[in-house]
Amino acid sequence: MHNATIKSLSAELAAGRLSSVEVTRHFLRRINTLSKIYNCFITVDEEKSLAAAGAADALRAAGRAQPLTGIPIAQKDIFCAKGWLTTCGSRMLSNFVSPYDAHVVERLDAAGAVNIGKTNMDEFAMGSSNETSYYGPVRNPWNIETVPGGSSGGSAAAVAARLAPGAIGTDTGGSIRQPAALTGISGLKPTYGVVSRYGMIAFASSLDQGGPMARSAEDLALLLNVLAGFDARDSTSLDRPAEDYTRDLARPIAGLRIGLPKEFFAAGAAPEVEKAVGEAIGHLRKLGCETVEVSLPNMALSVPVYYVLAPAEASSNLARFDGVRYGYRAPEYGDLLEMYKKTRAEGFGAEVKRRILIGTYVLSHGYYDAYYIRAQKLRRLIAQDFSEAFGKCDLIMGPTSPSSAFKLGEKAGDPVQMYLSDIYTIAVNLAGLPGMSIPCGFDSRGLPVGLQVIGNYFGEARMLNAAHQYQLVTDWHDRAPPGIEIQ
Repeated sequence: MHNATIKSLSAELAAGRLSSVEVTRHFLRRINTLSKIYNCFITVDEEKSLAAAGAADALRAAGRAQPLTGIPIAQKDIFCAKGWLTTCGSRMLSNFVSPYDAHVVERLDAAGAVNIGKTNMDEFAMGSSNETSYYGPVRNPWNIETVPGGSSGGSAAAVAARLAPGAIGTDTGGSIRQPAALTGISGLKPTYGVVSRYGMIAFASSLDQGGPMARSAEDLALLLNVLAGFDARDSTSLDRPAEDYTRDLARPIAGLRIGLPKEFFAAGAAPEVEKAVGEAIGHLRKLGCETVEVSLPNMALSVPVYYVLAPAEASSNLARFDGVRYGYRAPEYGDLLEMYKKTRAEGFGAEVKRRILIGTYVLSHGYYDAYYIRAQKLRRLIAQDFSEAFGKCDLIMGPTSPSSAFKLGEKAGDPVQMYLSDIYTIAVNLAGLPGMSIPCGFDSRGLPVGLQVIGNYFGEARMLNAAHQYQLVTDWHDRAPPGIEIQ
């Protein structure tokens, strides 16, 4: 049962061969057995999950089921869920039980999906390895001595370890795509504004975007059908007609023009990563795709631009965590100012403090024009590069990550090297474009490699079409980590 995709589980439920309660119990048993190995869940509430499963079975019995009705879905612990502990992987929110649902949680509930638990994550989504969580690092199911990527590493590891058939994550600079690549699953960051940020605890508001994580592109399409939609409570939510993201999955991709940015293949990717990505492009050529060279000349600036803009927005967003209204408060202090200082010093981890300090610095008097305004201008140039590239191609492809999963602790002492893990993904967020990662091979250590697929604005259906057609002729997305079958 745990090796079934969302699509096949939905079919079994529709046929009456399984009940949601049975499916949910199965995944809860696996979580109870295996989550301690991978540390991919922060909160599991069997009573709530089984109650939701029972309600889903009642919907099916009443003939009111939808494709996700009764399907267990893991939720990154950055999404507020009513009555659930919602920590953002931080001591600062370690006692916060949300009084309301995020928009995407409301949509999943309305579709009859079952919240199977809240997944571990880098603290406040700040990290590329899932090592900054207050609840300890997540381990990669392919090799527990390596990282699963971040910040949505808990969601990625849960899907890879077959602890949930699907999950939701967030992507600020690659935090869905990079962990998807490192754990051998599929993950999609939609166009900015397609998925509401209401109830998603903010890191960098102009970059954050929620999205689906699952085994296959087909499952991503089913999830995105539910997650996408206008929400008046989010000022950046786009009011546009609803789409069926499964509509083009079966369409042949002969004639599709794939842009290969020369900068993607000159940025120092590991040889085995380049080899796997090259072979994936070869498969797509056999399916009739054409490849053209394109250029993204300002891509090298994306990392420094991101690490000016994202910390600046984070320093503003995280000012609300002061120990006054909710969350952690230092137990001992003399006055209000000391309470602020001690609460923030004790409640935030080292990486969050580092980014708050950087962000406060670049926004300070005398540095705002030199850093923040200049970074915003460069952001526009990066977006223009993509616009020109899409004049020559339909999709852009390349590596998702410069390497496969690295060892726990390997980059923890060198923030710059850690930040460079996102060199291929950050530009997509700066431009607000949709991007996804799908498995395309393994390196000599048996660790997964991801192929990144980037579309033009609102090009999710085309991306999913290409990814699905690729997955019909390959089996990388079906492969499971060693031992998962017998656990």
